[in-house]
Amino acid sequence: MKKFSQFVVKARYAILIIAVLLLIPSAIGYFNTRVNYDLLYYLPDGIDTMTGQDILMDEFNSGAFGIVMVDKMSDSDVSVLKEKMEKVDHVSKVLWYDSFVDLGMPKSMLPSKVYDAFNKDTSTIMLVIFDDTSSGDGTMKAINEIRKVTKHQCLISGISAIVTDTKDLAEQETPIYVCVAVVISIILLSLLMDSFMIPVFFLLSIGMAIVYNLGSNFVMGEISYITKALAAVLQLGVTMDYSIFLWHSFEEHMEKTNGDKYEAMADAIRATISSVVGSSITTVAGFIALCFMSFTLGLDLGVVMAKGVVLGVISCVTILPAFILVFHKAIEKTKHRHLLPDFDKVPRWIAKHYKIFIAVFVILLVPAIYGQANTKVYYDLTLSLPDSLESVVAQNKIAKEYDLGSANIILLDSDVKSKDVSAMLDEVKKVDGVQMALGKESVLDGSVPESFIPKDLTKELESDEHEMLIFMSAYKTGSDEANNQCNEIEKIIKKYDKNGMLVGEAACTRDLIKITNKDFATVSFVSIFLIFIIIALVFKSISLPIILVAVIEFAIFINMGIPFYTNTTLPFIASIVIGTIQLGATVDYAILMTNRYKLERSSGKDKKAAAGDALKATMKSVMVSAFTFFGATFGVGVYSSIDMISSLCLLMARGAIVSMLCVICILPAMYIVFDKAIVKGSYKFLD
Repeated sequence: MKKFSQFVVKARYAILIIAVLLLIPSAIGYFNTRVNYDLLYYLPDGIDTMTGQDILMDEFNSGAFGIVMVDKMSDSDVSVLKEKMEKVDHVSKVLWYDSFVDLGMPKSMLPSKVYDAFNKDTSTIMLVIFDDTSSGDGTMKAINEIRKVTKHQCLISGISAIVTDTKDLAEQETPIYVCVAVVISIILLSLLMDSFMIPVFFLLSIGMAIVYNLGSNFVMGEISYITKALAAVLQLGVTMDYSIFLWHSFEEHMEKTNGDKYEAMADAIRATISSVVGSSITTVAGFIALCFMSFTLGLDLGVVMAKGVVLGVISCVTILPAFILVFHKAIEKTKHRHLLPDFDKVPRWIAKHYKIFIAVFVILLVPAIYGQANTKVYYDLTLSLPDSLESVVAQNKIAKEYDLGSANIILLDSDVKSKDVSAMLDEVKKVDGVQMALGKESVLDGSVPESFIPKDLTKELESDEHEMLIFMSAYKTGSDEANNQCNEIEKIIKKYDKNGMLVGEAACTRDLIKITNKDFATVSFVSIFLIFIIIALVFKSISLPIILVAVIEFAIFINMGIPFYTNTTLPFIASIVIGTIQLGATVDYAILMTNRYKLERSSGKDKKAAAGDALKATMKSVMVSAFTFFGATFGVGVYSSIDMISSLCLLMARGAIVSMLCVICILPAMYIVFDKAIVKGSYKFLD
């Protein structure tokens, strides 16, 4: 490491030039990385709902669906509007009741089940089918074009409309997230550090690493909008520690080298690499754990953030030292007194009254675990968006007037007999919450004269291998009622066709609930296991990993339990990823303090004195790191109008503070209580 650190010092100007030049390809990669705004896309391949969507695309040229509602228009005008929509690029077909019977047929002769399914009072609804996926660029363009050509005379609901509005909103807000995080971080660091200028260089070096990370996502093909929105803020929060460590080490070595900044920086780089690499590995492990999710959004976020941490470490020991050396005079001129006190008395008081904090741990543990286990989550993506968005307005209005929650598709093998299909439709209609169920059999039962049946009805609803049926549900997507309804209808489908499939937003969301419930347990186990192993190897101990992980897990239980006691419902993704992120990002605080405790005990101090001195030596660094993480995420959480992002950021912000308090108050008490277990369970702990 000596040669490397000396190279960085000598090549400081070249490093800055190369760092700036690398921003160009990174920016190109960033702007050419596609962003996916459909979370249901990340369901695993092989399940019926995803296989069914592929069949719809391949055989019916139907990839996405939307419900369109128009009000106070004559049938002839609605028919004209329908023709306009059908001419829009990527609109495969528009199903209205004239798709089943000719408009020339007197309404008195219409089967009520067909007419009532599409009409109510003065309004009517149509089912728009797109030839691209629900999150495809073609579908999103088509939805915006429909809104234009119809002059907003209609309301469009459905997952594709929600995805379209989510994209527009996220694109507006994401740049502001970064600005908010940067501004708050600079203000906090300027006050908490000893120079007004050094935070600028912290953020410049981290900012470059963020650009490299986002640009390199190009090789992944695409990333989710949640990953794009959170990556910069999260990378800023979790890698800021490394910059703080380097700066403190540099100042320490400046005193030792009598002001020789080049020698001091070389020594600081060596010291930082040895301490930061161990710290960063635990953070990377936390993000790697997300890659074990069946719901592949975890893989998306995990890979991007693990990559971001590695790039953050590299930037910290190359770009940041170059900035500090080149602009050292400017940094020195802006130095000021520390805002944070030295905390001489607090650590001693905590060590002296350690029994109080052990009692707090024991008393809060059970309610924290109970709260975390019973915090409510939602899966309806519309709840994550502002009520004023067009798609949300449409969904709420259609749900109210037609008592409709979602449109769903049943796929059957084409060789299933018509009488069996009719019998199946009759059973489906009897299921609670089914508003209507339609297929070509709905009108081909002899009740409608053949001359009034559209000639292309069979072509629209049947391919060489499959027949498509449609049913509308009154239940809200993601609700227990909708999930039970899907299960019951699926049983009916399998009774008539063992290869039959239920496809649509409600079925996908039901599968999402099943998969993510399992993912939560998997991710929690993998993250704890990986970090346990890393801590065990770093400290050569079997007891310390138990203590450190227990303290941070306690903080996670408190953080995730609070919503239960405040009656707050969280987006489903929060319950899966927050624990892993909080564990990986804040276990560093515990590792930093434990290193110091080991040093103090090895010097011959008793356990109370060692715990107090370890806290005194690390308390300021832990607080600066936690406050910075809090500031970067809290500001975004308050600003964002997308609850999926807002909730995640607010949970991360609160998690940083809760972890900080647990490490400062609970961990020293753990050292004192379990000192014998630590010494005996660790290899040469006192050497």
